[in-house]
Formats: sequence, C-alpha cells, structure tokens
Amino acid sequence: MDGKHARRTPMNAQGTHRPQIVVLDADPAILNYVHRILADRFSVSLFTEAAELTRSLRESPTPDLLLMDWHVAEDDSEENALRLLSKIRASKPALPIIMLACSAELKEVVAATRMGATDVILKPFRKSDIDLAVQQCLKEAGKPAASDDIKEIPLDENTSFVRCSKRMREIEAHCTLVARADIPVLILGESGTGKEVAAMLIHKLSARSRNSFLKVNCAAMPADLLESELFGYEQGAFTGAVKSKPGKFEICNNGTIFLDEIGEMPTVLQAKLLQVLQDGSFSRLGSRNSVKVDVRVIAATNIDIKASIAQKTFREDLYYRLNGFTLKMPPLRERTEEIPILSQHFMRKVAAKYECDPLPISSALLKALTNHSWPGNLRELENTIKRYLVLADELAIIDELSPRQSTGSVASGGEDTDSGGGLKYMVRNLKGSAESAAIAQKLEDTGWNRKAAANDLQISYKALLYKIKQYNLSPPQRQYNLGRDRAHEPASIST
Repeated sequence: MDGKHARRTPMNAQGTHRPQIVVLDADPAILNYVHRILADRFSVSLFTEAAELTRSLRESPTPDLLLMDWHVAEDDSEENALRLLSKIRASKPALPIIMLACSAELKEVVAATRMGATDVILKPFRKSDIDLAVQQCLKEAGKPAASDDIKEIPLDENTSFVRCSKRMREIEAHCTLVARADIPVLILGESGTGKEVAAMLIHKLSARSRNSFLKVNCAAMPADLLESELFGYEQGAFTGAVKSKPGKFEICNNGTIFLDEIGEMPTVLQAKLLQVLQDGSFSRLGSRNSVKVDVRVIAATNIDIKASIAQKTFREDLYYRLNGFTLKMPPLRERTEEIPILSQHFMRKVAAKYECDPLPISSALLKALTNHSWPGNLRELENTIKRYLVLADELAIIDELSPRQSTGSVASGGEDTDSGGGLKYMVRNLKGSAESAAIAQKLEDTGWNRKAAANDLQISYKALLYKIKQYNLSPPQRQYNLGRDRAHEPASIST
C-alpha cells in the first residue's frame, strides 16, 4: 500500500457493471482481507488516508457503498471520524455507509447512527458479518425511499420478525445496530406490541446468537421464587432445596437473558440485578461465594418507568444501567398498513400449528381487521386470526370486530333505533340470544355430551367450545357426570 488509493478491481469478464464499494482503513491487512471477501462480486476501491478518500468522492462518480474505519482519523486533530462522516454525508447524502469499529461503546454506536451510518460492524469481523451487512445495505439502497417492502426474519420455529412499514424498518435498523454493541437494551411499548420479538431479533443479530436466549417474566412470580429462578440456590438454602440448582443467569452465560415486565420486579431484587449489570457477579441463595457470568441483559416493560422511579418503586440507578439503548415499539394502531401482511403471517403460522389449510381473508374481513383499534396489539390480532381459523365463520369475526353500541343509546332511541347502528345492535342481540338458546337446548338434549351436540348442530367441536365460552354456558351440576362425558370427548383447545 502506498498510503493512498490502493487499487480498484476491474469489471467482470463479461464487462458488465458491478456495484462499486469503497473501503477506508488505516490497516493494510484489514483492507486486504475485505478485498478478498468482496472482490469476486464487487468493484472494490481501497484507501488508507481520509484525504485521498474525500478527494476521490469529490472527483469520481458516487460509489454504491462505503465501508469506513471509525478510528482512521484518530490522530488527526483537524478531522476525526465524526467530522469525516459529517463531510461525506453532506456531499453524498444518499451514499450508504458502514462503520468499522474496534469497540462497542454506546457513544460510538449512537454517534454513528445520528450522523447517518447505515450499519456498524465490530472488529475482528468474520466474512459472514461483511457479507450480511453489504448485501442488506445494497438491497435497501437499490429501492425507492418511499417503498414499504415486506420482510420476514425467522427467529425460531414459532416466531418471526415481520415488517413492511417505515416505522418497523426503523426498528429493524436500530435492532441491527444495537445488536453489534454489547450493551443492555430497554424495550418500551404497550402489551402485545412485539417487545419479545425485538429482543429475539437483537440476540439473533448479535455475536451471542449461537448461545442461549432465555426469557424470564418478572411479574409472574413472587420475589423469593424470582430470586431463585434468576440466581439459583444452594442445597439447604430453604425448605425443599434438596440439591443445588443454577439460576437463569448461570445457564445463560455468554448468551442473552430477556427480563420481561422488568417494571414489576420487586425492589428487593433490583439491587442484586444492578450488581450483575455492573460487574457480572452475584451469589446463589444460601451461598457466600460469588459467581461470575457474561450475560447480555435485554429488559422490557409496558409501564411508565419514570413514574415508577418518582414513586420509589423502581431504582433510578438500575434504570440508567438498563437504559444503554432504548427501543420504543409502536402500537398496531399506528402501523395499520401492516395488518394485511401480519394477518396472512398469523394465518400461516396458526394453520401450520393445527395442521390444517389456511383460510382466505376476504376484503370484508380485511376491512374489519384494519378498522379495529387493536388495544391488545399483535397478540390480539393473532388470537383473532386463531378464532377465525377455529370457527371458520367470517361473519362471526366481523361481528366481533364491529364497534358496539351502548344499551342506553339504543333504548333511548325513538327514531335512532331505526338507523343502521341501532338496528344492527338489536339484530346482533337477537341473533346471539337465539343462538345461545339453541346451543343450550341441544346440550340439554344430549346430556351435555359436547361431541354429540356438535354433531347434531353440524358445527365443529372446536366451534362449539368457543360458543360455550362466548355465551358462558355451563351444565347443571345436579344432573350429569361430567367426568364420564369428557372421557369420550377429544381434548379441548385453548381459545
């Protein structure tokens, strides 16, 4: 290398244009390594000095991508990395830029993101790191800025990250950036917005992806049980502790732990969690020995953390330690353009689970889905699609999603009861009452043998279970032996 523009790789043998990638790094070994990775598919230009790069960008056509070392101008007081990045961004605003960094300090990741970096890759990097980042940047850069392309990233056999809106593209970009910085992440958002899915995506994109990802719901158990679940215990630590047991932090060493509902964690445990975040050490219940672990913590909550801090129910120092990077998941009502895609995704997922064919989603049903407010967000949408698949009754789902009129407005009515809203409400009530009475009568006739009742009503057994739950029907306790009845029926499913 001569300290300037090192070399360019030519066009391929057929003479067709290949994407132009420019690489800036002060280390010739890094440049050679990147060149070996990319030269067979791209035209690669290598630079070791920032001044030569800026001159080339000024005088030559804009390349398709720039890979830039964060520390290349570290010793140059006139032009540090941020100034160089700012200058390049000002002259080439559409140029995708991938930063190459030696450390995962938050200030570097945040600063690079704010200055317009598309991605950050940590050294030492692997061939797969470069390939993935380059392919993604070129793919995004090759599409119109306004296009909301559909993307589905499988995370495990049951879960995928699905997005097609601008808001969720931003969430994906933030997850990609923070995945490469090994810092705690706090995910905020309403219940059901996909906070756990975002945590899984961060883990999958991180260097810890080959190790464990474990979830602990901090609101699902009392303080003593949660402490033993997280940190483990020694034999004899309490009644019933017949042998030692490691906690989730030990099991998840070198992996990622997801603390859901962190805002509900008992205050007595918050100090112990703070210690783990500070120095990676803790003690099992009943032990005086310290255990060292290397675990990345991702936490999530749907409560107002700052209000909890003001009320002294959440430690302020723990909040700032967890808040290495914050993601705010948008509610479904703010990204309704994704409802058609998500509905199809959930239909395929649920149909595969129940080993049946997916049902079509008509324009009428899609309109009802899109117009619904979704207070339960993605979780509510998935459950609605599940009920549709179980019942195979589109009209019932549309009716369920329709806005309900209050009884008072109908009763006070006069002329309003003849209008569309009041009449629809009355018809729904009459239909529901008649259906409930018919089902109750058939269950009485069959001695509450639900399988026989479903056959007589010519509906599926699953649909009958849903209707029984919907109308709150129950058998007379004095007449029937329910245990004997259930012994001849298939197992019920959770709806």
